[in-house]
Amino acid sequence: MAPDGTHPEVDLRRYEALLQMADLVVRHCELEELFRELAQRLRDLTSAEFVAFSLHEPTSNLMQVYSDAGKFATPREMPTEETPGGWVWQHQLPMLIRDTESENRFLEKMQLLGEAGVRSYCALPLTTARRRLGSLGLGSAALNTYDENDLQFLQRAAKFVAIAVENALTQGALQQEKDRLQMLLEVNAALVSNLDLQEHFPAISGYIRRVVNYDFASIDLYEESSQTLYKYALDFPSAPGAFRVGQKSSVHGSFFGQAFLERQTKIFPREQLRGFSSDAIGQLLDYGIQTVCCAPLLTPKAAVGTLNLASRQADAFAPRDLRVLKQIAGQIAVALDNDHAYRELARLKDKLAAEKKYLQGEIYAERNFEDIIGESPALKAILHTSKTVASSDANVLILGETGTGKELIARAIHRMSSRKDSSFIKLNCAAIPTGLLESELFGHEKGAFTGAVSQKIGRLELADKGTLLLDEVGDIPLELQPKLLRVLQDQEFERLGGTRTLKVNVRLLAATNVDLEKLVAERLFRADLYYRLNVFPIRMPALRERAKDISLLARYFVHKFSRRMNKQIESIPTEVMHAMEMWSWPGNVRELENFIERSVILTTGTALNAPLAELRAKPGESEAGHGSLETLEREHIVRTLRETGGVIAGLRGAAVRLGLKRTTLQSRMQRLGISRNEYEN
Repeated sequence: MAPDGTHPEVDLRRYEALLQMADLVVRHCELEELFRELAQRLRDLTSAEFVAFSLHEPTSNLMQVYSDAGKFATPREMPTEETPGGWVWQHQLPMLIRDTESENRFLEKMQLLGEAGVRSYCALPLTTARRRLGSLGLGSAALNTYDENDLQFLQRAAKFVAIAVENALTQGALQQEKDRLQMLLEVNAALVSNLDLQEHFPAISGYIRRVVNYDFASIDLYEESSQTLYKYALDFPSAPGAFRVGQKSSVHGSFFGQAFLERQTKIFPREQLRGFSSDAIGQLLDYGIQTVCCAPLLTPKAAVGTLNLASRQADAFAPRDLRVLKQIAGQIAVALDNDHAYRELARLKDKLAAEKKYLQGEIYAERNFEDIIGESPALKAILHTSKTVASSDANVLILGETGTGKELIARAIHRMSSRKDSSFIKLNCAAIPTGLLESELFGHEKGAFTGAVSQKIGRLELADKGTLLLDEVGDIPLELQPKLLRVLQDQEFERLGGTRTLKVNVRLLAATNVDLEKLVAERLFRADLYYRLNVFPIRMPALRERAKDISLLARYFVHKFSRRMNKQIESIPTEVMHAMEMWSWPGNVRELENFIERSVILTTGTALNAPLAELRAKPGESEAGHGSLETLEREHIVRTLRETGGVIAGLRGAAVRLGLKRTTLQSRMQRLGISRNEYEN
């Protein structure tokens, strides 16, 4: 024994142990492994049967106590003011407790030490040049185990322990940061390379799960029209069928909604989850979920939804997890914003391509005539009526025989309306097979039916903010009419095979040469659809009702076709013009145009050579003398009534023009079956 009462061999062994402990400073090991090795060497150096390492957690101001009672695996959190280690950390002074049973401070900690068989205890600060980490605690089953010499030695040992712990914490933090950055890079790469976030979300969730431990993940997006959040993407490996894409929760009655409305990342323990009432919450609780974390998806414009993680562990999400989730939520929000912009651009691109294709077809298609030709009162009345209705957005039903120029009037209404700078889209309902008419009108999604290899934009979408003409509207199948009625009422529809409701702003014009009222009576056309279409009816006059326009139209068509065929036709013989004016033209303007084209083809000189034989009565028609006279009389009366605007009596009435008494005219009208609808527009 030395003069000062120490044992040289003991001091030598201790200093050798300190040198060995210094070796741990440069070794890179995990915190749990480091604590085990340090505890073993401290037991070899001292009489300690119990070793504890207390680390201060700044965010919660708690001491995380790692002890050999817990195999250094799971720390026990205790308030800083209620532990010896917390006192040592605060005051940076060692503490020596000679008898734990007589210690009146730190009662809970003393009770735990007593249960571990510890009677004497000392604690020393773990502090490096950069920061205060916590404390080192040593306990013994004997009383008064540690003296001042032990404290001096243990303070030296504590410095090595502090450096080793700081290195381990730094290495752990660096590894966590490395893992976090690697995960963020993988998530970002997945979001950039895969536009379909919904399909690839489980893979993205797998990357996140390497850093944050959870059991359930979802992306919920906000739907403003219904004030709900709906499941856009899901990842629940342990229960794949528990939730479904599209499932909705009210934004005001769910924890998803709270995070969304407050624009803050929220953590909800199980007790708090019970306070919300929604099917999604009940399902999560049924599957044993203890903690839920919701991060809002924020774009520069607005919040678009939430990223939700759920775990079967209580207190599953640490503060560092929240920072990671905020970054991931930001990445997903940007990806969703980009995806929305990409889809919108793709939609507009497809729409423009479809419009271009349609308009090219319109340009190259043969038209009846390029402008409205005529000066008859009947035609002028129609043009005046069309101009009146053009300024409104009312639905217009254009009636008239085939070849009377219903499409031309529809185009004129569009050109005179406020929608003139937008598209005018036409759909001939009689020219498309019944099975394809729905797809042509409303469009279809990829895979909606056999042969639907890609998405198709319908005529309704093409006509958005413009005008849609449904020609031959009476040929729309009965089963398709309710869907068209919905468009007229709500301006919304779904593509064939689709689930997303599309909004449009379309003005509808309809044209037909059939009697829709008769079809309604025969239950071949829906009455409610008819009333929606028949907001403002316009009846196109037949060519025989505007005989004054025949000469103008004939000259126009002669000029048109002679120029096209490089012929010089300067005149129309009087007998040809007279024959054309006397013909009834059952095919109306279209028949006249075709007749003039044939005549120009047959003409070799400068005067029109028309096949007048075509304008003579066919065999058998002359024998129907009474019937023909009656038909001519009827048409003449109807034409006169239209020219007078339906007025029968008076100086300007139809009776005076016809040289008849009012009562005589009314009697003939009744005998010939002339109704008011025939001569009133």
